[in-house]
Amino acid sequence: MTIERLKNLPADDGFYMPGEFEPHRGCIMIWPKRPGSWPFGAKEARKAFVQIAEAIADSESVIMLAEPDVAENAREMLSERIEVVEMESDDAWARDVGPTFVVNGHGEVRGIDWQFNAWGGTADGLYQDWDKDDLVAGRFCERFGYPVYDAKHFVLEGGSIHSDGEGTLLVTEACLLSPGRNPSLTKTQIEEQLTAYLGAKKIIWLKHGIYQDETNEHVDNVCAFVRPGEVVLAWTDDEDDPQYEMSLADLKLLEEETDAAGRHFKIHKLLIPKNPVCIREDELSGFVFEAGEDEREAGERLAASYVNFYISNGGVIVPQFGDEHDGEAVRILKECFPERNIYPVYARDIIVGGGNIHCITQQIPKGEIQ
Repeated sequence: MTIERLKNLPADDGFYMPGEFEPHRGCIMIWPKRPGSWPFGAKEARKAFVQIAEAIADSESVIMLAEPDVAENAREMLSERIEVVEMESDDAWARDVGPTFVVNGHGEVRGIDWQFNAWGGTADGLYQDWDKDDLVAGRFCERFGYPVYDAKHFVLEGGSIHSDGEGTLLVTEACLLSPGRNPSLTKTQIEEQLTAYLGAKKIIWLKHGIYQDETNEHVDNVCAFVRPGEVVLAWTDDEDDPQYEMSLADLKLLEEETDAAGRHFKIHKLLIPKNPVCIREDELSGFVFEAGEDEREAGERLAASYVNFYISNGGVIVPQFGDEHDGEAVRILKECFPERNIYPVYARDIIVGGGNIHCITQQIPKGEIQ
């Protein structure tokens, strides 16, 4: 099947990015394989991916993309509820390489195919060859019949944007203004692209993401919409932690801002793990890095945050780190999402790859394919 690549603008066609909390058709994931991200043949990572996929499958369909040489392994480890589709990729970050989906008032769904350059290209990208990753969004839309908007002129990852579905978009300056994304564009010009492709009416530019986040501080690790007008924000009470000043700056901005509808934000503070999550020496020995790939170091602090959860139709899949703040994160999210089940998943084996549950998932909104 060959799908037309649309050259016009989604907003001009009446399309916009819905909130993640709105109804889904399903979720895209990618089976982990890359030895520079997943140590020891991704053995433990795959177990975590299974837990997450099965939790999501309780209330929506899951499509697991897998490179041909590991597709059978995916089918063996996953239940029959999960559809395994062979498709090439360079790594398993479905949020960032998969299509961003937009909808219109008639219930139609289309995809957007951004340019992907491994979170910074030649400036500060995390690996040298990202050709297969850059093809995933277009190939997915073609495979499943979604019309796709061609946005290859603009570098963007799904983890760098959060929508309330009503015209408000959350982003971070640290990421979208980084020199490896769209250095020839001004902040205003970047806003124009987000408005044209995502139907945004107001963009909230947070200053920072999570300390040591190698994506240049994606917003999905620090702040997320619970529903319109209401967010969770990664937080620490430890004033000596580098995250404190970063989260404080975001808090002050959110307290002063209003959304596209003029509402002030209700803000829930979600503590980061009390004890920093760091790469251990035994884990480091399991990585195999390619030339030019960002390498991990023993003791390196990882960007662990409970904000990096996935909202499914019937649940919230939230990372856990074996930390004393794990339970508090579950409690707060249960209060935020009383209508959904909370699925705590031990996610250390994902964060060692550099991201977490939201980073390995990409929702497909419910709707018709036209």
